[in-house]
Amino acid sequence: MPRKKRKSQKVCFVTVGATASFDSLVKAALSPQFLEALETHDYTDLRLQHGKDGQKLLEGFRRSSYAMSEEVQDLSISGFDFNKQGLGSEMRAAKGQGNGVEGVVISHAGSGSILDALRIAVPIIVVPNSDLLDNHQEELAEELAIQGYVVHGNLHDLPAAIRQSESLRKTQNPWPPADTGEDPNGKGLVGVMDDEMGFVD
Repeated sequence: MPRKKRKSQKVCFVTVGATASFDSLVKAALSPQFLEALETHDYTDLRLQHGKDGQKLLEGFRRSSYAMSEEVQDLSISGFDFNKQGLGSEMRAAKGQGNGVEGVVISHAGSGSILDALRIAVPIIVVPNSDLLDNHQEELAEELAIQGYVVHGNLHDLPAAIRQSESLRKTQNPWPPADTGEDPNGKGLVGVMDDEMGFVD
């Protein structure tokens, strides 16, 4: 019987950040609907930076019958809590540098993770954490999506965000923006980023 030809590596990297738990993003990334969407778009690897609380979710998934099913047998799923050296190697793997085709980063709406992905021009899906109070995550995700830098994703339809990211890779605006002028409808990208980073005038 002929050996099955291995696909070029295509990585989906999911990060919840270093500070707040975001278990609902980990659960959404391990859902059958999302994993099937990855398979549909020829992803070979799902890498989760799941934070300290997400390890139990990944272990529970690995024990599930779905993890053993044919639907996801060609998808390598791995995870880790935190990387003191940063997430550069995972971001570059999603970019496909050196060993595969371009994939995607899915991130909580933390400005540091978003900027890391934008700097290497990998498509990014930004999913705000609605459990956090008094933050600018929703506003940041909306503004960046309007300006063509990211896909504004939500937990209830990550498969749709994966489809949108396939289009974004063809049209994504380069970072940093050429024109950082103010948006007449609001505070503009610079203002939103400043708010998220905690900068004040």
